Amino acid sequence: MKFSNLQRESIKQQLKDETLDVLIIGGGITGVGIALDATARGMKVGLIEMQDFAAGTSSRSTKLVHGGLRYLKQFEVKMVAEVGKEREVVYENGPHVTTPEWMLLPIHKGGTFGKFSTSIGLRVYDFLAGVKKAERRSMLSMNETLKKEPLVKSEGLKGGGYYVEYRTDDARLTLEVMKAAHQKGAIALNYSKADELLYKNGQLVGVVVRDELTGERYEVYAKKIVNASGPWVDTIRQKDGSKEKKSLKLTKGVHIVIDQSKFPMGQAVYFDTPDKRMVFAIPRDGKVYVGTTDTFYENDPIDPKMTDDDRTYLLEAIKFMFPSVSVGEEDVESSWAGVRPLIWEEGKDPSEISRKDEIWHSKSGLITIAGGKLTGYRKMAETIVDLLAKELKEETNKEFSACVTKNIPISGGDVGGSKGFKHYKEEQIKIGLSAGLKREEADHLVSLYGSNSPIIFEFVKKAGEEEAARFQLPIVLWAKLKYAVDYEMAATPIDFFNRRTGAILFDMATVARYKNNIIDYMANEFLWDDEKKEFHQQELEKAIKQTTEA
Repeated sequence: MKFSNLQRESIKQQLKDETLDVLIIGGGITGVGIALDATARGMKVGLIEMQDFAAGTSSRSTKLVHGGLRYLKQFEVKMVAEVGKEREVVYENGPHVTTPEWMLLPIHKGGTFGKFSTSIGLRVYDFLAGVKKAERRSMLSMNETLKKEPLVKSEGLKGGGYYVEYRTDDARLTLEVMKAAHQKGAIALNYSKADELLYKNGQLVGVVVRDELTGERYEVYAKKIVNASGPWVDTIRQKDGSKEKKSLKLTKGVHIVIDQSKFPMGQAVYFDTPDKRMVFAIPRDGKVYVGTTDTFYENDPIDPKMTDDDRTYLLEAIKFMFPSVSVGEEDVESSWAGVRPLIWEEGKDPSEISRKDEIWHSKSGLITIAGGKLTGYRKMAETIVDLLAKELKEETNKEFSACVTKNIPISGGDVGGSKGFKHYKEEQIKIGLSAGLKREEADHLVSLYGSNSPIIFEFVKKAGEEEAARFQLPIVLWAKLKYAVDYEMAATPIDFFNRRTGAILFDMATVARYKNNIIDYMANEFLWDDEKKEFHQQELEKAIKQTTEA
């Protein structure tokens, strides 16, 4: 089912015309997860996001669906057990966007983790998270650890732990959940801001929405309104007059990207820093990304930036754990910064504040969900939608089913689960080859789009060469762009280069070479005049500059 910015006016009209069961404010992973759960149970759902889907925290994480090993140290046993099990659910419902990644945890004399405590911790982690036999942890000797990753510091090395995390593309995961909700009937729009809240007899009944692309303001009405706006939940609570007692504290996390020619790591590593924090270094697409920092953040959450101090901290961390690697500021190709909305706990450092989620219910009826982790999005949604179902039944006498999302593939995930994906890929690659693609091109597209790849192969078959040549684009890049515009609500070049492909983080050469061609294509599709085209060119240049500079 198409999900395109070209349908914007008709989607907007639906939002204006319907009285929804639920309106969700926020198009990050929490909001889209609620949208999928609620529509799957038969609720009439709308969702608005003031930026692009996943543009806030949900595209700025460490890109891991992980069980939170470090939370065992804070005795968050229940959370580790729950999100650990959820990793498997997320993987099975979308193996094209999530994949197991073996992680090396070096153990050094005087480090954060001791050999005995690591062994026990990982064993408990396996048990709590229900880790399958093939992915259970093993403990390595010093030599075995260095064999896995020779760049690790040998001085004081006692051995290592070896366990599985799940690597994901956080933005694409969010998009695929959103598309699955849309396919089930959710009415969703990006670049749509909750400008005002509407009340009747003291009860919240709707929202004045501002279309950030056109400036139009219009009203949307719903029986229930859920505030899932991440770093902005307190902004919405302030509008509602319900920001009391507990509030959010934002912390900033930064990641840097270095080419593997400069940092020739082949194994993902989770390691100590000199100040006893833990940082990931993860190979991806010929690059290595390293992060994250964890510092309190007081500025506007819409545009967090890497500072010189952030970059220096991560470069020093690399130098500390990988002393033979010589990298400096000039080797940082790109970076990203994001803010985590954590529930404030007096006297705690950023890395000590729990990532658990909480639900707040205001007198006006506004339901707010705050905190939480990417991995636990589906369970958070289940809790919220259970509450919505209970309240809607009390008020309207309408029954809704129990949660069914545990067994619903997200968009692109209908590939027979993780076990069936390999066979599915081989079958689809044949179709890609028959459309004129090379094997590696077809493989790449199936790996990225899963069960949506037949749509892309059909593009290529029908007019691929001609259209790609018209805009002087490589055929695979053109196919990704057409799909992003026609089926993924991409409205700007940044949407495409960042959330739809990740190229602005991991393939800056492609961005630099084809940015004007991409703008030409989108200008043609969306009928931009010269002024609008120039605006998007300037915005893209600003985004590139922010990604590549401190």
